[in-house]
Amino acid sequence: MRILNSGLLEKYARAHKDAADQFWAWFYDVKAQEWSQPLDIKQKYATADPIPNNRAVFNIRGNKYRVIVEINYHQKLVYIRWVGTHSEYDRIDATSI
Repeated sequence: MRILNSGLLEKYARAHKDAADQFWAWFYDVKAQEWSQPLDIKQKYATADPIPNNRAVFNIRGNKYRVIVEINYHQKLVYIRWVGTHSEYDRIDATSI
């Protein structure tokens, strides 16, 4: 998959050094994937949640952090929409952010 808006992840990882390694492990692992449907995500990441609007939520560092992405399966694109803590995630609408 090709990942767009990786600067958002980079900025967040720099500010949250406790999870930087996990953010980058997730990033490079996703780059190596070739998803064609939401089920493909669940097969690789059991704790990830496909949500409406071609999005998925990934748990980072034991669910302390979350990454929301929008996926274009046909073009093999993953667009990072949001990165934050679990408590910040609880205050947003992941389907529209």
